[in-house]
Amino acid sequence: MEFVSVDDFKEKACSLLPKGILDYYQSGAGDEFTLRLNESAFDKIRIRPRYLNDVSKRTTQTRVMGLDLDMPVAIAPTAMQKMAHPEGEVANARAAASAGVLFILSTITTSSIEEITEATPESDKWFQLYIFRDREITKKLIRRAEKCAFKAIVLTVDNTVFGIRRKDIRNNFSMPSNLKLANFVGDRATGIGNSNDGPGVMEYVKKEYDDSITWEDLKWIVKFTNLPIIVKGILTAEDAVIAVRCGCKGIIVSNHGARQLDGIPATIEALPEIVAAVGHKVTVMMDSGIRQGTDVFKALALGAKLVFIGRPAIWGLTVAGQQGVEDVLRIIKNEFETCMGLAGCSAVSDITKKHVVHESFYSKL
Repeated sequence: MEFVSVDDFKEKACSLLPKGILDYYQSGAGDEFTLRLNESAFDKIRIRPRYLNDVSKRTTQTRVMGLDLDMPVAIAPTAMQKMAHPEGEVANARAAASAGVLFILSTITTSSIEEITEATPESDKWFQLYIFRDREITKKLIRRAEKCAFKAIVLTVDNTVFGIRRKDIRNNFSMPSNLKLANFVGDRATGIGNSNDGPGVMEYVKKEYDDSITWEDLKWIVKFTNLPIIVKGILTAEDAVIAVRCGCKGIIVSNHGARQLDGIPATIEALPEIVAAVGHKVTVMMDSGIRQGTDVFKALALGAKLVFIGRPAIWGLTVAGQQGVEDVLRIIKNEFETCMGLAGCSAVSDITKKHVVHESFYSKL
């Protein structure tokens, strides 16, 4: 099979993964309305190409939060990647390093912070963080990330209460017993795979994550570390403004891949109001729904400085490990660079809001 799109990798991955693991990776919350919307919302945005510009010397390179990246696409934090491939997060991180893009390591991983650093000592990495009921766990994770030269902490704020994922409930999904959460020891390493009361992941979150956190906890983390704090999971201008006041240096507009609350907006829909509110103060990025190069172009035109892919990397990882992720990144880069050229842009900085409109712009015709 020749793979020419992310969807090709998804189709093959779906044929390879066991049902429970496949449903865990690809499902969303509730009726999965927002899951579908994350992708379909891009269809309502039209690109307005400008012609007869010299695009003979195109570059996708960009600089984001002090990092020089080969393109404005990065790898989002995704849990338990050894369910997709034996090398898991290590293969994914190596693919990101090879492609010259940023990699975010999840807290809930099957490869540890230290393993990722050993595998990719020179690459750019951020660490995604949850706030645990036991604050000492949170502190130790931050210190380990600092020691391993991660460049930022990405605090996820939309997972203090676990979303209702019906497929996981029907499958009574738990992490396979041969795996463990590599950043922990004892029950915290294996408890996610042991539950008699429902999906292991859901029970783990209920037990370990603190659902009483407030903006004061963000302020505490900002003071606790010298690393820049990026808040992931913001969907409103109001929360974006508060996050900036609390000291964050970046915002990832995200709905957790539509895995938390159904009926909320697609991230591409929420992006413009957040850019308008705080884009002049901090770096605004986004994830959820990016599946091809034109999606990247549209997100950048609406103000995102960087976009993240989660599931597409998992599909590549499932199919061919590190090489599969590299191929997914290569496809998206080629699509993005081609879109740039056809839209009249030679550099990422050439992409502006004037290059896109909502479909309603043409309804008057």
